[in-house]
Amino acid sequence: MRKKNPDPSPYDVNLFALLVIILYHVHDIFCAMPDLDDLTRAKIVALILDKKTEQALEQLSKLYKVDTPQIVVGTIKKKRRTVYAVYVVQEKKIYALNSDIFYNPFIILHEYYHHIRSKFGTHRGSEKRANMYAQQFIDSYVSIAEKLNQDRSIKSK
Repeated sequence: MRKKNPDPSPYDVNLFALLVIILYHVHDIFCAMPDLDDLTRAKIVALILDKKTEQALEQLSKLYKVDTPQIVVGTIKKKRRTVYAVYVVQEKKIYALNSDIFYNPFIILHEYYHHIRSKFGTHRGSEKRANMYAQQFIDSYVSIAEKLNQDRSIKSK
């Protein structure tokens, strides 16, 4: 007769937790969200800055093959004084506090992250991940803008 294994050691628990984290990331990478290149991300940011937020969300939604969320200027109860924007899953709608927020790429892309996570069946995406998602777009925009400025300065010399 085999002896029952005593309680798992902290080492076993840590290995299990690590495996769960790895599987979670693999699912994100391979099953849910396609990786976008810098130019695509920069174009999305440029659209939002050019006050074409709805068009930016439509393009992103085509890339991710999901429905485009509605976006409106307004607030919802209990969030009026605590957030700049919020994504409401049941309504498939992003509420932006005002027109300045409506054209803020970081905030809009942060909320769009919540939209795509809900579409892939894993809504409770962390705020940290939503921030990282939005920051990737901003970083791509800055990188492309710097390259364009360098090209212009080289040509003008």
